[in-house]
Amino acid sequence: MVGVALLSCGAEGARVDPGVGGPATAELRVGSKTFTESVILGELVTQLARAGGARVQHRSGLGGTRLLWNALTSGAIDIYPEYTGTLLEEILHGDPAIARIGAAADVGATLRQLGEALRPRGIGVMGPLGFDNTYAIGTTAALARRLGLVTVSDLARHPELQLGFSNEFLSRHDGWPAVRARYGLETTNVRGLDHDLAYRGLAAGAIDLTDLYTTDPEILRDGLVVLADDRRVFPRYDAILLYRRAAFAEDRTSAGATAEAGAPSGLAGLRRLEGRIDAPTMASLNARAKLDHVPETTVAADFLRTTLSVTGAGGQGARVGPASAIAHRALEHLTLVGLSLGLAIAVAIPLGVLAARRPRLGRVIIGATGVVQTIPTLALLVFMIPLFGIGARPALVALFLYGLLPIVRNTHAGLLGIPSSLRESAEALGLPPGAILRRIELPLASPFILAGIKSAAVINVGTATLGALIGAGGFGQPIFTGIRLDDLGLILQGAVPASLLALLVEAAFDGLERWVVPRGLRLSRARPT
Repeated sequence: MVGVALLSCGAEGARVDPGVGGPATAELRVGSKTFTESVILGELVTQLARAGGARVQHRSGLGGTRLLWNALTSGAIDIYPEYTGTLLEEILHGDPAIARIGAAADVGATLRQLGEALRPRGIGVMGPLGFDNTYAIGTTAALARRLGLVTVSDLARHPELQLGFSNEFLSRHDGWPAVRARYGLETTNVRGLDHDLAYRGLAAGAIDLTDLYTTDPEILRDGLVVLADDRRVFPRYDAILLYRRAAFAEDRTSAGATAEAGAPSGLAGLRRLEGRIDAPTMASLNARAKLDHVPETTVAADFLRTTLSVTGAGGQGARVGPASAIAHRALEHLTLVGLSLGLAIAVAIPLGVLAARRPRLGRVIIGATGVVQTIPTLALLVFMIPLFGIGARPALVALFLYGLLPIVRNTHAGLLGIPSSLRESAEALGLPPGAILRRIELPLASPFILAGIKSAAVINVGTATLGALIGAGGFGQPIFTGIRLDDLGLILQGAVPASLLALLVEAAFDGLERWVVPRGLRLSRARPT
């Protein structure tokens, strides 16, 4: 039996249930990146821990490397699969404490050094899992034959080639910048795109080369040629697990029960994965999920059953049909949009009024809300994780911020557009400022305000799909899963309802206008000039 004794996540000194390796009261939060292999590895950890009696939640497909690392170090997740090359070259690049780590040919020695270096940060390392999934650059067999491409060095003779790399590879220290510098490549025909979409681009001829993971099943399926890294740019990427030490209890089973002295308990069970997944096995697991469209939960459960004789931890309930899944995602999406929009209305209208009353302050308010609007959505979501964790809360805050500008700006414009003579007449009649605002100014500005709210609502419906990258759910979940698995049905299961929801929201606000906007204003707007 796999024993997993968990501490209360994020709480120092939480009590552990009595018994050897018994599960604690807290929930273990497993994370994984947006590509299939990471999701499968995360599912293996999830099911193995669940088989030991732990309560586990798998936050799958959360995003890229930095997002997962920040989530781990902030306590938003407790464990996730990573790779030694990524840890050394991307996450810890430039850190003096690990500057000489990685030089050892022995992977075990490298991991011991990493464990010691990360211990002060409260992070532990477990592994290796058994395979090296390094980066590579690949192209179609036809192009390789035609141009005589065998090594990456051969690319220097063909600056005209169209390169399409994953967005993360383009910016990583161990990615395109390192390749370009080491090989002296001067091509400027480089574009960023989703890793899974790159294979379609190769097949369609839209791009000539892309970055590969060496365990990607598409390499064999499409007969791609992997160019030899003749100048050895890419380090080893041995699969490991990074975990938050505070999320696990001290080992109470027996001395030496874990390979790492003083390692948290529960890892004694998870260490059963060490050395059990070689590269061909990982490629076959990826192929079942990506090419045969077998759910990752089933792929992981089958592997654990046949390799480790672990059964009964493959799911958390019966699978739901498309209609129930769409209804569930619709509720999540509407909750994100509704709550964030309500907060934005409550804050933005008073800010718009203040901006109209105080011109100098108004420029600052509109400028500040405008700056927020220019921040890329994913960057804002990542920034929110240390503050609000993983899930709906950071997505709500981000959507709230994005909803401010249209409402503030339209409220401000609507109030400034009211003739000053109307205010002067109201003041002459002795109406106090508050009454003038409620009875005259806001009703007259209501068409502008409502238009701003409608714009914010429609924007938030679309932007909320990105919340799936940080575990917020909604219609983005099937969209990103479908892209990752090349499943058009899943993509449509998220994209079509999201589009329909945007249209319904716009229609609902058109109907609301008849109730909010005074009839005289509606008639004056409808009357031809």
